[in-house]
Amino acid sequence: MTDVPPPIAEILETRANDALSLNDRYLNPQLGRIVRTLGVDRNWQRGEGSYLIDEHGERYLDLLSGYGVFALGRNHPDVRAGMKEALDAQSANLPQLGVSVLTGVLAEQLVTRAPSRITAMVTANSGTEAVEAAIKLARAATGRPRIIYAEHAFHGLTLGSLSLNGNAEFRDGFGPLLADCSAVPFGDLPSLERELASGDVAAFIVEPIQGKGVNLPPPQYLGAAQAACRASGALFVCDEVQSGLGRTGRFLALEHWGLDPDMICLAKVLSGGFVPVGALLISSQVRDRVFDAMERGVRHGSTFGGNDLAAAAGLATLRVIDNEGLVERAERMGALLLELTQPLVERYAIVREVRGLGLMWAIELGAPPRGANRRVWEGVERRQPGLAAQLLTVPLFRRHRIFCQVAGHRMNVVKALPPLIIEEEDIHRFAAALDDVLARTERLPRAFAGLAWQMARGSARARSR
Repeated sequence: MTDVPPPIAEILETRANDALSLNDRYLNPQLGRIVRTLGVDRNWQRGEGSYLIDEHGERYLDLLSGYGVFALGRNHPDVRAGMKEALDAQSANLPQLGVSVLTGVLAEQLVTRAPSRITAMVTANSGTEAVEAAIKLARAATGRPRIIYAEHAFHGLTLGSLSLNGNAEFRDGFGPLLADCSAVPFGDLPSLERELASGDVAAFIVEPIQGKGVNLPPPQYLGAAQAACRASGALFVCDEVQSGLGRTGRFLALEHWGLDPDMICLAKVLSGGFVPVGALLISSQVRDRVFDAMERGVRHGSTFGGNDLAAAAGLATLRVIDNEGLVERAERMGALLLELTQPLVERYAIVREVRGLGLMWAIELGAPPRGANRRVWEGVERRQPGLAAQLLTVPLFRRHRIFCQVAGHRMNVVKALPPLIIEEEDIHRFAAALDDVLARTERLPRAFAGLAWQMARGSARARSR
C-alpha cells in the first residue's frame, strides 16, 4: 500500500535536501547532470526578494529570476496576501458554465493598460498557452493558414508554439511540427514583406525583444512590420511573455515603438512568482470573428484558465507594479546597468557587445582580435561552441554568488533578468563582479583550463549519482 503523503511543512523540514535525488529518480536526471556539471547544485531553502538562499544560509543574487517570472522578487508579501484573500473567500471558483468576477477584473485591468486596439482577454495558464491561442485565433479570425515568425525566436515548447521556435535544439526530434509556419530573419523587413505578399498569412508573431539573446530590433522595424501586416490583411501579434509588465522600463515593451498590435501574449511576471497564469489580449475584431455565434462560444478555452487564484495573483502583481513604481524603477536601474557595463566593451578584448533595454540585459563575447588567445578561443569553440560564455556564469556563481544564464545554446551570450525590485547596490555589485571575472579571463589558456577543471569535477559528481 502506498504511503499517505505527509503534510507540506513536514516535507519541507525533513526532505529539504532531497530535491536533486528525487529529480534524478522520478523527474529528469539529465537536468540533474546539467546543474551538477555547472556547479549550481545547491539545496535551495528559501527565496527572499532578489535572493535565493541555500541550506548553509548563503545568499545568491538571483539574476536568472526564474526566466523572468520573479520580477517582483521572491515571495512578495503583497502577492501572498492577495492570494490568501482569494483562498479565504472560498469563492465559487471555476464554475465552467459560468464566469468569475476576479478574472473579469483582471481582464479589465490589462485591457485598460494595453494599446487602443486591444479590447478583450483570453485566459491561459502559461506563455506557451497564450501563443497557442494566438495561433488558433489568428487562423480562425482571418481564414488563412500561415504563421510567420522570426529566426532565433522563442515562443514556448508545446507543439504549436514549438513550431514557431527558431532554435533547432528545441525542435529536433519532435517533428513533424505544425504545418504552414515559416521563419524570416529578425529585423529583415523585405523578407517579411515577401512572405506577406502571398496573401495567405494569418499572423506575424514576434517578440519585440528576442529573449534568447536579448536581440533588439532595428529602430523602425517593428512599426514597419505592423504596417506591412495591416496592408496585407495579416494580424500583428506581440509576444510579451518575457518583455512585458515592466521589464523594459515600459508596462509593455511595444510602447517603446508606439505599436498597436492585434494580439499580445502575456505570462511570467503576471504570476507574481506563485501560480501558473497567462493571458492573450485581443482586439474586438479578433474576438468577434472567432466567437461569432453562441454555438462557437466555447470553441477555445482551458479547464483551469482564469481560475480565481491565478486572477488574484495577477491583480496583486499589478498593484505591486503600480504602488512600488516598478516600471519607472526598471527604466532607471536598467540605465544604470548599461552605464556601468558598456565600458567593458573597450576594456576587454573578448567583450563584443553589451546591450539591453530596461532590466533585460546581455553581454556578448567574441574571439580576441589576434595572437595566442585567439588561437585558444578558436580551438575551444571548434570542440564546444558556446563554452566561452561559461567563463562568466560559472565564476559569477561560485566566486560572487550571482546567478545568471547563458542566453542560448551554442551562443556566447550571457543574459540577466534582474528582478524589478533590485537595489542600486546590487546593480553595482553585479557590474563589479563582471569586471573581476573578465579580468581573470585575460589569460585565456588559464581561464579555460580552470573552467574545464571545475566542470569536470561537477561532471564527476553527476556520474557518481
